Amino acid sequence: MNKLQIFDTDLDQELLDYYLNSKSIAVDTETMGLVLGRDRLCLIQLCDQAGQVSVIRILQGQTSAPRLKLLMEDARIVKIFHFARFDVAQLQLHLGISTKPIFCTKIASKLVRTYTNSHGLKTLVQELTGVELDKSSQSSDWGNAVNLSAEQLSYAANDVRYLNTLREKLTVMLEREGLDKLADSCFDCLPTIVQLDILRYPFIFEH
Repeated sequence: MNKLQIFDTDLDQELLDYYLNSKSIAVDTETMGLVLGRDRLCLIQLCDQAGQVSVIRILQGQTSAPRLKLLMEDARIVKIFHFARFDVAQLQLHLGISTKPIFCTKIASKLVRTYTNSHGLKTLVQELTGVELDKSSQSSDWGNAVNLSAEQLSYAANDVRYLNTLREKLTVMLEREGLDKLADSCFDCLPTIVQLDILRYPFIFEH
């Protein structure tokens, strides 16, 4: 199977069946900007533990992706994100997908890597895997999905390619420091936080 496949609007049945046999799937999204409800969803990237990457191009105005929904809502498969709060909200708002269960490498990093204030994906990948990511395509016109450059596709793929490894290494650190149960509780709270974000309740836990 090709290690990088590109789809329009949804996974095909073959890739869905393949991914449904996974224990975990890394997930990321690319959007036109970072404002929830204003900036549209353009791409969704997936990667399993074997390194099979899929890029799904989302059309303007698209409101569903049935095969992706089946995968994202399968309770047997852990969905790994870096800053899950943003990506899970995008999937919920634009495609009606209620992602579960969730592992967020940014939350895990903030809980256990208290020796640093650097919790970005590039820093995390470099420290834990020794790979330096090229982030030069981070600010891109992802809405022009039909004509994505090789550099954009490489960037999008790399955003999910290392998440399974990061989860493994961060889980070891969390367990070593006795923080694994606290991390699980944080992940369990994410769907509620996402719903608050969608409904525009940003400061509900403040005084």
